[in-house]
Amino acid sequence: MPALAGLLAGCSPLGALNALGPRDGGAGRVAKGLTYGPEDRQRFDLYAPTVGANLPVVVFFYGGGWDSGAKDLYGWAAQALAARGFVVALPDYRLSPDVHFPAFIEDAAMATAAAADVAADHGGDPARLAVSGHSAGAHLAMMITLDRRYMASVDRPDLIKAAAGLAGPYDFLPFDVAASRNAFGRAPDPTLTQPVTFARADAPPVWLAHGTEDETVHAEDSEILHARLTELGAPSTLRLYEGLNHADLVATFSPLFRRKAPVLGDMASFLTETLA
Repeated sequence: MPALAGLLAGCSPLGALNALGPRDGGAGRVAKGLTYGPEDRQRFDLYAPTVGANLPVVVFFYGGGWDSGAKDLYGWAAQALAARGFVVALPDYRLSPDVHFPAFIEDAAMATAAAADVAADHGGDPARLAVSGHSAGAHLAMMITLDRRYMASVDRPDLIKAAAGLAGPYDFLPFDVAASRNAFGRAPDPTLTQPVTFARADAPPVWLAHGTEDETVHAEDSEILHARLTELGAPSTLRLYEGLNHADLVATFSPLFRRKAPVLGDMASFLTETLA
C-alpha cells in the first residue's frame, strides 16, 4: 500500500503563505466565522469575487494530518479559487486527538451542507457545488463524495456535483504512522476509512492531482483511486505534475509560486466545466 509519512510536517509550512502575500485581486473574504455546529472548530469563512452572481460553489478543506491546521492560515488558497469565479467556503473541522474517525468527516459533511445554505446570500448557486481539498483535506472531500452515508446524514445526499483532490491519501492501510494511527486507529473496520473503498460507478466527476516527487503521500494514492473509478466507469481525471512535492502542489495556488505548475488553472477549468 502507498506510504503515508510525515503528513503534518509536509503541510504546516503552507500556513506561512497567508502572511507572505501577495494575494489575488478581484476577490476577498465576505463572511467570517459562520457556524455549522456548536463546537469552536465548527466554523467556516466564505470568499467570493467582488463581481458576479449565480456562481458555482467550492468547499475547500485544508490539510494537516487530521491533527492540525486552521482556516485562518489558508485564506490565500480560498481567495485564489474565488478569484477564478467561485464562491468558496473554507471550514475548520475538529481534529485528532480531541476526536477520532469519523468525527472530522462528519464535520466536513455538515460544513458542506451549511455552505450550501448560505451560498446564495453571497452570489453562489448551491445547485452547482463541488468539494475539494489538499492532503488530509482531500481525504475528507473524497470521503463525503464517495461514501453516500455522510451527505445523507445531513439530508443532502445529492448536493456534491464534483470533487477535486490535491495530493490526497485515498488508500493508506495499514496505519503505520502516528497521524493515521491517532486519527483512525480506533475504527472497528479500517477499510471504511479509505476513500478507495467507496469508489462507485455513479460517483460525481472527480479530478485528482499529485506531484511526482511527493514523498509524504505518494502519487500512487491518486493513481489507485483514479484506476478504480475508471474501471467502474465513473468520470475521473488524473493529473501528475512533474517535479512537485507534497506542499508544492497547493503552494502553486499562491501568486508567489504559480509559475511552477498550472495546478490552480487546471483545477479551476475542471470545476468550471463540470459545474456549468
